[in-house]
Amino acid sequence: MPIGKKDVVLAGNTIAAMGDDFNLASSNLPVTVIDGSGYYLTPGFVDSLVHFIGGGGEGGFATRTPEMQLTDATLGGVTTAIGVLGTDATTRTLTNLLAKAHALESEGISTYCHTGSYEIPCRTLTGNITDDLILIDKFIGVGEIAISDHRSSQPTTDEIRKVAAAARVGGILAGKSGVVSVHMGAGERILQPLYQAVAGTELKLKQFYPTHMNRNRRVFEAALEFATKGGVIDFTTSTTEFDLKHGEVAAAAALAEALAFGITPMQLTLSSDGNASLPIYNDDGELLGLQVGSVQSLYQSARDAVLTHKVALSDAICSITAAPAAILGLKQKGRLGQNLDADLVLLRRDDLAVDTVIAKGKLLVQQSKALVKGTFER
Repeated sequence: MPIGKKDVVLAGNTIAAMGDDFNLASSNLPVTVIDGSGYYLTPGFVDSLVHFIGGGGEGGFATRTPEMQLTDATLGGVTTAIGVLGTDATTRTLTNLLAKAHALESEGISTYCHTGSYEIPCRTLTGNITDDLILIDKFIGVGEIAISDHRSSQPTTDEIRKVAAAARVGGILAGKSGVVSVHMGAGERILQPLYQAVAGTELKLKQFYPTHMNRNRRVFEAALEFATKGGVIDFTTSTTEFDLKHGEVAAAAALAEALAFGITPMQLTLSSDGNASLPIYNDDGELLGLQVGSVQSLYQSARDAVLTHKVALSDAICSITAAPAAILGLKQKGRLGQNLDADLVLLRRDDLAVDTVIAKGKLLVQQSKALVKGTFER
């Protein structure tokens, strides 16, 4: 929610104070002052689904997509990102994912990961999901598990239940969300595997976090129903012209329609699927081509929701800050307030472009230009 004009004091990697008319510039303290006149101040953006080490390979080894670089995130205002594996858990590994997460963290942003991949039984580092969540700090959930998709492992109801139960216990014991990120395909069953997993158990729909829920109109309408039953839903911002022409609901439009339908902002998120392959298949499942997902599409879609679809700026920003942070259990992220992490974005009021990005208290982007680049970026 908008909080009006405020001065914000950062100390180290924390928001030390927020208030009115501070005058630290006149003190003897070594203070850097950024004039926020003409800007909106928002929390740093949280991207809940990124393929840090690339993904795909649906067209063979030559189609493996490249790794994410630091400025892929920061130039789009993303200060927190969650890394996942995808279809390929053989040549893309959890050890590699974890190493890349640590690399991005050392370069300037906050990173977390999910254990597992598309398939069940899940690939893990310690031998089981619960131990991964308890013993590995960066692991906060499981996924993305694939359902209703020709690339999934076609998990049974009992298998999905066991994954959710293990994630729940690991999350409770480690103080993490234990969320199960779910890759939603275009299959006929849509969300039925999740409803069946919850039925007759103590599991809750909100433990599942289905993404790609704007894949087509039928999936989108199922997403609205899922949200009315208490679930949370995620719309993917990376897309192709082919997909949009063949029924995908653009993420900005999906967000606007879901809000108009009456779904609360805290149940709705956007994620980029950055650095994933975006395969294009015909009706027989044959690959026609592929493109690469972009982390910067996250804010581009949120901005488009405001400028084109007349979504309130606060609701659009919620979908990439407060809502994903709450779902993922990241209590220091996604909001502005004293003692929260110093992750901030300044948006130009005239065109809502990202101007300034501060992550963990450090200035990474100013005047829409990267001040800090990744180790191997030029």
